[in-house]
Parts: sequence; C-alpha cells; structure tokens
Amino acid sequence: MTTAPHEDLPQAELPHYPFSTEGVRLAPELDELRSRCPVARVSTNSGGEAWLVTGYETAQHVLRDRKFARSVLADPEGPTQDAPILAPELLDAMNHLQQAGLRDEVLKALGRNQPELPADWVAEVTREGLDTMVRQGSPGDLQRHFAEWVAAQCMCRVLGLPFEDHEWLAVRADLDLTMVTPTHEELARNWEEIRVYMHEHMAARRPGRPRGLVDRLADLNAERQGLTDKQLSNIVSVLFVSGYEDFASFLGVAALTLLQHPEAMDAVRARPETMPQCVEELLRHSVVLGNAIPRFVTEDTELDTAKVRQGDLVLLSLDATNYDPAAFPDPGTFDPTRSPNPHLRFGYGRHHCPGAHLVRRQSETAFGVLLDRLPGIRLAVPVDEVPWHPNRMAIMLAGLPVTW
Repeated sequence: MTTAPHEDLPQAELPHYPFSTEGVRLAPELDELRSRCPVARVSTNSGGEAWLVTGYETAQHVLRDRKFARSVLADPEGPTQDAPILAPELLDAMNHLQQAGLRDEVLKALGRNQPELPADWVAEVTREGLDTMVRQGSPGDLQRHFAEWVAAQCMCRVLGLPFEDHEWLAVRADLDLTMVTPTHEELARNWEEIRVYMHEHMAARRPGRPRGLVDRLADLNAERQGLTDKQLSNIVSVLFVSGYEDFASFLGVAALTLLQHPEAMDAVRARPETMPQCVEELLRHSVVLGNAIPRFVTEDTELDTAKVRQGDLVLLSLDATNYDPAAFPDPGTFDPTRSPNPHLRFGYGRHHCPGAHLVRRQSETAFGVLLDRLPGIRLAVPVDEVPWHPNRMAIMLAGLPVTW
C-alpha cells in the first residue's frame, strides 16, 4: 500500500484546514487534494491533526463503516477540529434523544409532513420578508430579508419559540458557530446564555399544552426522565443553533447561485414543477461547510491509501465530495436538470441529517415565492464583491445585495 501524501510531514508543514470560509466557489485546494489524494493529513484550528476526506466513494465508506464513530468525539480527551466540546450531548444529540425515548418526536416534527410548517404559512412569511425588503428600497439585502428571515421563522415555529426573540438567539447562534476568533471562555459563556434561555422557556411551559417541539420534548422527558434538565436544554439549544445556521447558510448561498444563473431562474419559473430537482442541484452545488463532518477512528484500519489508527480524527468535506467528477459528470457546472443527483449534503445511510426533509420542502416553497415575487431580481454588485462572514462553521453571507 502506498503512503498518503503528508502522512509523515511535521505538523508545521501540513496543509491547514479549512482552506476558505467563503461560498462563492469550492476552494481549489479541495479539488487538488481530491485529484491527488482523497485522504490527506491536515492541521486543524484546534492545533491538532486530522485526515481530510475529499473523495465521494471514500466519504460514503466512512459514513457506512462503524469503525468511524461520532459519539466518541464527545470524549473531553478526544481530538477536535475547533473549540473543545462543552458536553457530550452537544455532538451526539440524536443518540442521546434515542436513548431517552425522545428521538421519534424530533423526527415527527422534522419529517416529511412537518405539521407546524404548512406550505401556505411558509409562503406567506417568505412574501412578508420580501415585501419588507421591497418597501425599504433598492438595493435590498436578500440574506437578511430572505435567508435569515425564513430560517428564523421556520425554526422558531417548529420549536415553539417566540419569534420576537429570534434576533437575540441568532446573534448567539452566529457566535457559537464562529471558529478561531472567539476564546474558549467566550464560547462557553455564550453557550450558557442560550442553554439558560431554553431551560427557562421549558420551565415556563404549561404541561399538556405545548407551544412546539421544545415543550413536547420537555413533557415527554418529565414522564420518562431519560435526560437531565441540563442535557435537554443543551439538546434543544443544538436543535435551534444547527437548524437555524445551516438553513440560513444554505438559503443564502443557494440564492447567490441562482442569481448567477438567470437562465435557470427563467426555466424554473416556466416549469414550477421542476423546483424540487433544482433544489437538489442547489444542495449539491452550494459550498456551505466552513469546517467538516467529524468522525473518530475506533480501531486501526485502512482508508483509501492511508493507514489510520484508533484515536485519529477523520474530517469529511461533503462540499468536496459533491464536486467529485467520479460521481458527478462536469461537477463544476450548475445543472438544475441533473439526474441522478446522489449528493451527500445530508450524509449517507444511517448517518442522515434529521433536518433534510425540512430544508428540502421549505426551500422549494421559499424559492418558488422568491422567483414569483421578484421576476427581475439580480445581483446589485459583482459576485466577487458579495461580503462573507469570516470563520463560520456554516458558511454565511454577510449580505446579499440585490435589485429588482
């Protein structure tokens, strides 16, 4: 077996991951590594080392093979790619929910039907955000009035949180998913503010009269006692932070992609029934991961050309895997008619994101309203002048200036 590039390099000479936290295009280093070595040794923001996976087939293998685990990463002595993990349930929320008998309630809320998010309601709040932008005049900020607005409305309604608190929550969610810049102490204080908010929200509920998913989980946990109050408040905090940040990130980056392809917008307007297929290509094509999906090696094994050892950290760049030409012909081209489109945006096999149905369904509705409400929408600045927040785990536009 050959030795993977960088395997024997001292840490100071290893490539440092992440390579970019902007989503206008895939970092060229990811393409280069995938073509030369789909499993490469890199240094991380935590100061440690990891194996970075950029190849599609190899990523599928890691997600499928139980030699690569997620739950072990919550060990305080384990490797990390960024800040230390504050509590085990923060990294392994769904397993904790399953052990406590609460997972099915989350899957019901986020699954195919999504009873709290009827399409008419999502369409109405999307129009409301766009109407506010139009009233304020051109140029408008589509990131604020579309991506962040729709994501906050949906997550607050599903969880049963008061929407008037969304800006307070979003500021803290943003800081929680910011890499490098904040100190560990700042991140811990910030997280505790979110956790205490969720704890107080659940404590103020009226048992048997849930305002949303958070109250239903609290009621069920009061009966079953599967989680401590602190564990549950941590987990529902994760549901908001990850749900809001990932959805707002995708809606913004995907909107930028559409604005660069007016012919695709025209095609979907002419045939609205093709919107689901267009959203699938947006999910594949959008560069939204500022960091990577972590896994922990539980026993010595081989991964492509690399010998990985128990205790090693493996990072999956799902953005890079979704641009692998071995899986997607002409992967750099945005093709809303692409079929099949087996992207790994939501993971693979048993490691599948529980929010996948929510993102797919609500994105279809929101983009449909956007294209209908603003048929002349276009970028107000050159694409390279669109601003980005630095160092975000979920790549986030700092603004998306548009005119119409």
